[in-house]
Amino acid sequence: MERRSGKELRELFLKFFEEKGCKRYHSFSLVPDDPTLLFTIAGMVPFKPYFLGLKKPEVTRATTAQKCVRTNDIENVGHTARHHTFFEMLGNFSFGDYFKEEIIPWAWEFLTERVGLDPNRLYATVYLDDDEAFDIWHEKVGLPKERIFRLGEDDNFWAAGPVGPCGPCSEIIYDQGEEFSCGKPSCNVGCDCDRYLEIWNLVFMQYNRDKEGKLTPLPKKNIDTGMGLERLASVVQGAPNDFETDLFRPIMEKACELVNVKYGEDPKKDMAVKIISDHIRASAFMIADGVLPTNDGTGYVLRRLIRRSVRFGRLLGIERPFLTELLPVVRQSIGDEYHELVEQASAIEQVLSTEEERFSRTLSQGSELMYSEIEKLEAAGKKELPGDVAFVLYDTFGFPLELTEEMCEERGISVDEEGFEGAMEAQRERARAASRQTSSVMSKSVYTELADRLAPSPFCGYEKTSCEASVEAIIVDGASVDSVAAGAEAELVLSDTPFYGEKGGQVGDKGTITAEGATFEVEDTLYPAPDLIIHRGKVTSGAVKLGDVVDACVDEKRRAEIRRHHTATHLLHEALTRVLGKHVRQAGSIVTPTFLRFDFNHFAPVTIDELREVERIVYGQVLKNAPVVTTVMALEDAKKSGARALFEEKYGDRVRVVSVQDFSTELCGGTHVRNTGEIGLVKIVREEGIGSGIRRITAVAGSSSLPLFQSYGAAVAMAVTMFGGDVESLQSKLEAMLDEKKVLERKNRELQVRAAMSDIENSVRPCASEGGVELIIEKFDNVTPDLLRQIGDRIRQKYPHAVTLLAGVGEEKRVMLTAMASPETVKLGANAGQLIKAVAAEMGGKGGGSPALAQGGAQSSDKLDKAFAAAPAIFKELMAKKK
Repeated sequence: MERRSGKELRELFLKFFEEKGCKRYHSFSLVPDDPTLLFTIAGMVPFKPYFLGLKKPEVTRATTAQKCVRTNDIENVGHTARHHTFFEMLGNFSFGDYFKEEIIPWAWEFLTERVGLDPNRLYATVYLDDDEAFDIWHEKVGLPKERIFRLGEDDNFWAAGPVGPCGPCSEIIYDQGEEFSCGKPSCNVGCDCDRYLEIWNLVFMQYNRDKEGKLTPLPKKNIDTGMGLERLASVVQGAPNDFETDLFRPIMEKACELVNVKYGEDPKKDMAVKIISDHIRASAFMIADGVLPTNDGTGYVLRRLIRRSVRFGRLLGIERPFLTELLPVVRQSIGDEYHELVEQASAIEQVLSTEEERFSRTLSQGSELMYSEIEKLEAAGKKELPGDVAFVLYDTFGFPLELTEEMCEERGISVDEEGFEGAMEAQRERARAASRQTSSVMSKSVYTELADRLAPSPFCGYEKTSCEASVEAIIVDGASVDSVAAGAEAELVLSDTPFYGEKGGQVGDKGTITAEGATFEVEDTLYPAPDLIIHRGKVTSGAVKLGDVVDACVDEKRRAEIRRHHTATHLLHEALTRVLGKHVRQAGSIVTPTFLRFDFNHFAPVTIDELREVERIVYGQVLKNAPVVTTVMALEDAKKSGARALFEEKYGDRVRVVSVQDFSTELCGGTHVRNTGEIGLVKIVREEGIGSGIRRITAVAGSSSLPLFQSYGAAVAMAVTMFGGDVESLQSKLEAMLDEKKVLERKNRELQVRAAMSDIENSVRPCASEGGVELIIEKFDNVTPDLLRQIGDRIRQKYPHAVTLLAGVGEEKRVMLTAMASPETVKLGANAGQLIKAVAAEMGGKGGGSPALAQGGAQSSDKLDKAFAAAPAIFKELMAKKK
């Protein structure tokens, strides 16, 4: 067998199936057009609508090398030879075309003749009663009967969900040899060890399963196959595991270099290097496809992978940020096949760098908690860290158990591993429950049925804003009807339409549809199913019937304002890239007739000077009155021309490219002005952060900018009248007024403190004493937290050997608590944090802090007197424990 690289195997597979009449598709995005999935988890996911009969395929045979992400077994990555988060699935698909008779011999031909695997090492599994597949393997391929295994539904039957298309499957197994065996006498195909390795799964979708579980043969039978490239490469390259193939080895070697370890000398360090190598590939591809770190959804998965990488880097002893140093190797190893890694290199680096720095701070906080817990254990004479604490360190602060054990071991403390595993299992169960969405069913609706019959909806709105058409469908309350009368709300599908359906951030058009004796007011235009445009609105007169000839007229004034804002969005995008850097990438947008909103990745607030420069660049393009040209071309040609593709869009083979002469070029299906001068003045209204690394700009253009400037001008004129002088001196006068306000506020606080102290100077007395430390408690009405602390400082000056516990009752009876202890009293055992925590609990609140300073509170003051009455006893008990 000839040794081949992963790149060669990928190309060998795709070319082989092109020879069999399959159309080669470039890998689809990791973020699928499927509400039941977070990520593309298999090669069939982009084709799922074809298998489920929701959409007609453009071809009957297809092949892909699909990038995939699975995270159900993330804890196993690095521990096993085969688990990964990111992997490539080689697949070929038939939509009612070839079936078992073809695919089984083809699979054998590819593996034995093209790849060169030893036929005597190959086995096959088939479903229990799939005699057809068994006979093809034995009679047509020539595989001996003893090397064909019949297995049950769990192993050899595939379904998209509890109902819908399903069918038996056949797995191809490769015997890696006795050195991979578990050694058990029963070791054979189906064993959990690595000897008999599944390398390819052929799924035969030939049935439809109903709610009662009954299987009915499909009129058109489909094929879905999947083979992991990493797994195939390990077999061909003779590697003991996927990580030692050329797909991973360069990344692992770089990781070893960065952390100064030698692979193969320490299993624990090897595992950490594998995890980092796996996660950096997954993270780079996620970011390239538009995923950004967040606290939920796809962003949470990305954040978790980045943080796991950093944690295991720490375990290897690397304290500085290091992930971005691995990116060049990732690009070199796979970037020639997946150009997005190169095109988005700047954004990937920026996201990783920011998230790693942020998490480094979180790790420091976790270390503080760790040592605090260890100190408590040592004070109590205990030698084991509770499992739930270890889990909090893992789940909240990102500490792997190994890191926690290592830190505890330095202090002679062990970790309750059983308790930790119990908490981990509970989390896994929650994750499994959440991930059950991956088996959810995409079902038919009135829209998918109409799309199957009528889509794609012809759209003439680029050239005109009105046209004649016929009513192809009427939908009322989710069902198709033949007519709809005045006063009723409905949705219409037309044979042709100038109405733009909401897409790519641009809102849908409004307008009117008129038939003889009937008027339908269009309130919105949408795509409820791919390529199907519906007009949602209300019949205001007459009745609209199926087949009616109508005049469809878009609200032209509104459309013009939308065009202005959409082209302004393109100008804004390019200007931000030029001012802030090439890492800037659209993360979402809304284009309306009255404003635009543009979300983009950037990792610091945009300064006033930067915003002014962005506006200056955009306005410069408006003054040029540059032509805005739209061209339709092949997707690959568009990308080669430098057109910017937006990650949230899914593109076909032919795309619209919108270019502003000598300035910007983007793939866009929206409507635009003919020349930039039509836009008018573009004014940024607001810039704000909306998430980790995501900023948002709101701006106005065209007619909306005049009222804005008029209101700004009126406000400035009023301010000039109030403060005197002119516009140029207004800013300095406002700054002086604010400075004066701050001085007055500070003086007012000082007077409040003096007034409070004059009232209690003679009345404040310790109410308890223990171990040479006194306790003072007082409560005040209508004070700020800052004032409460100042009062505490004054009392502490008078009573240096006392612990002070103060309560402030504010609006709606809410209670603020502050506790203070001087360094002298802390040495004697006083602890403000423990005291305030216990007292706050008495009134149903929370609190905590350091031994010297702590804060807390409660929603109501109803139990404040009771809590203060208990405070002396709590204080004495805490002090007694310190003796």
